[in-house]
Amino acid sequence: MSLLKKIAFQGEPGANSHEACRTYFPDYEAYPCKTFEEAFEAIKSGVAQLGMIPIENSIAGRVADVHHLLPASGLKIIGERFKPIRFQLMANKGVKLEDIKVVSSMPIALSQCRNSLKRLGVETEAAGDTAGAAKALALKPNPTHAAVAPALAAEIYGLDILARDIEDERHNTTRFLVMTADKAPAAPDFTHRCVTSFVFRVRNLPAALYKALGGFATNGVNMTKLESYMEGGNFTATFFYAEVDGRPEDRNLALALDELKFFSERFEILGVYPADPFRDRGA
Repeated sequence: MSLLKKIAFQGEPGANSHEACRTYFPDYEAYPCKTFEEAFEAIKSGVAQLGMIPIENSIAGRVADVHHLLPASGLKIIGERFKPIRFQLMANKGVKLEDIKVVSSMPIALSQCRNSLKRLGVETEAAGDTAGAAKALALKPNPTHAAVAPALAAEIYGLDILARDIEDERHNTTRFLVMTADKAPAAPDFTHRCVTSFVFRVRNLPAALYKALGGFATNGVNMTKLESYMEGGNFTATFFYAEVDGRPEDRNLALALDELKFFSERFEILGVYPADPFRDRGA
């Protein structure tokens, strides 16, 4: 039985989230979960001490399921990690590139490799998961089929990489949140730039959203993200997920949050954590 601490992720072994776990938390055992709900539950129950949860991609946009799960999860965000996404074309041992007729992967991965696959003149086949497509090919070898998946999947499932880094856009990047069940995680180092993530729902008043956000402008707080989403199929119960620079105890941010809370019927801070250095590279 492993004595390593675990970090939960959604997907099959070899998925991009698994690569992120192995890259940023090599001392933790990656713990695969079929769904985001299972990953969140693994963290809440203590089966896993941390979670590596994707929240947005530079091409595909936000991961909608995660926004709905975050407010009710009871988990806290303690970090963020940015991972450049690289896709490999892989096949069973001994198969040559010119033999490939059909390539399978999840639709978003296939779309991100559209030009490369078009040049190969292959048909595409949708799968539920990138690493899952590689696993299926390993379980049922086919000399005319290939899969698009991260390099780790080829390593795990014993496949050969026929073409490397076939994604059409080199800036393809996924941002992950590092999650914990600790209700009071350690405060981030004050020498680093920090991010505060929170959710809120404004009161049913005219111009409530405008008034709620006014404090961020008047107090000079940089809001880096503001996204709305529906809860429970109710068109009148719009939630907002937001991220700002700074810590809640910073005077300017404290004043802005006080104003926000005055016009909100629900407000919750989901995490205060160091900004990943990737942000400073202008990506």
